[in-house]
Order: sequence, then structure tokens, then C-alpha cells
Amino acid sequence: MADTKKKLKNNRTALGGWMLIPHPAIAEIMAGEGFDWIALDMEHAAVDLSMVEQIERAVRPSGCDLFVRLDGVNPILAKHVLDAGAKGVIVPNVRSPEDVDIMTAAVRYPPQGNRGTSLARALDYGRNFDEYLRGHNDNVFVAVMIEHHLAAGRAEEILARPGIDAAFIGPYDLSASLGVAGQLDHPDVLTSERTILDACRRTGVAPGYHVVPPERARIDERIAAGYRFIGCSLDTHFLMHGCRSLLQT
Repeated sequence: MADTKKKLKNNRTALGGWMLIPHPAIAEIMAGEGFDWIALDMEHAAVDLSMVEQIERAVRPSGCDLFVRLDGVNPILAKHVLDAGAKGVIVPNVRSPEDVDIMTAAVRYPPQGNRGTSLARALDYGRNFDEYLRGHNDNVFVAVMIEHHLAAGRAEEILARPGIDAAFIGPYDLSASLGVAGQLDHPDVLTSERTILDACRRTGVAPGYHVVPPERARIDERIAAGYRFIGCSLDTHFLMHGCRSLLQT
């Protein structure tokens, strides 16, 4: 079982880094600093499947889990990134229980799902076929992103579906769906976030949040609020923050 999944099952917090710059060196540096997981973004960054393989190779020695944010509710892409070696998927813009069912089935082998078997890299090209299949359905990680106010209104219905490890709030898209893009402290945004957090508590799904500013105090605020699957800024912001700090006079 992946370490992130174990932590969340034991009601502990799992901190992750976020990658928009698709380069193995970025992944290697970030994973080496002790994140529990790294999310490679295929929704908003120029990432192809060959890069998923290269980044997984870079991350693996650290023991950090590599998750891939897909480009949408895309069962075919989910199969490809898992075959490339990712430990799980983060599914953006989930709107319904049916979306959940599609994706939780896509990442699991029969009889629990419909993922096709292969001799792909994740299975060591067939050398690890039996062992991989034996444990995969229990070990694969699935986080759904609830990032539209209409989905927030159905959060408990969505999260009651089996096979979800975490529910991730996308604060910027959530605010945009409410007509207040980027206003993360707007009352309507905060109300939707509380609705999602309450649904997580009732369904037993680990609540997640992406804290974009690279500030530990903001991460601690989310932990205190009850979030346990937390994205900690992103590579581009780490780079900008370091440059700005150095150049300040």
C-alpha cells in the first residue's frame, strides 16, 4: 500500500508538491525534500506520457508517491499513466456520482473495475505481472476534485461512491464557478468549501486542499481546519518565490 494511502487511512496528514514544469530534475529535487506525494499536472501543463515515465523514475528512489492530475474525467488517460508507473490519479472537475464510477472502475482490474491488463512498465514489462495485479486494486490511489459550486452542492452524493481516497478542493476554479474568480475569501467560496469539508467528514473521505502560496502558515491553517491531503504550492511558485526573496532590497 502506498504511504500516502496509509497515512490517510490512519487519519494522518499527507503533504504533496505540485509540478507544472515537466522535468525529471524538478521531480527529483522536490521528492528528495520529503513530500509524501508529488502531483504531475496533465491538465494545465505540457506533459506527455513519456515524461510521466521519466518523472516516475526520478521520484521512485525517494519513496514519494507520484500521482497524475488528469486532463478531465478521462478513463483512457488514467490507464496510460498507471501503465507508465504512476501510483494514482487526481481527477479534475468531477460533477456527479457517475463521474466517480467511471474513474474508479477505470483504474482497477476486473472484477472491481475494467482496467485492461498489460505488460507495461508499471508491471516491470511483465516480470511483476502476478504481484502487481494481486495488490493493485487495493493500492491504487484516487482523488477527485470538486471545483464547481454545482458539484459542491452534490458533494455528499458524489463522495458516498466507493473507491475514493481523497476529495480535493480546487479553490481557484471553485471561485470562478461562483463568479468571483480568485477571491478565495469570498463568503460564497467559503460556504462551498465548508459544504465539501462536511461531506468528507460524513463519508469518511480524506479532505484535500491546494494551498498555492508557498507559506507554511497557510498550510498549518488548513491542517487545523481538518484538511489532510494538502498540496503545498507548486514548482513555478517555489522558483518565483526564491528569485523574489533574493532580489528584494
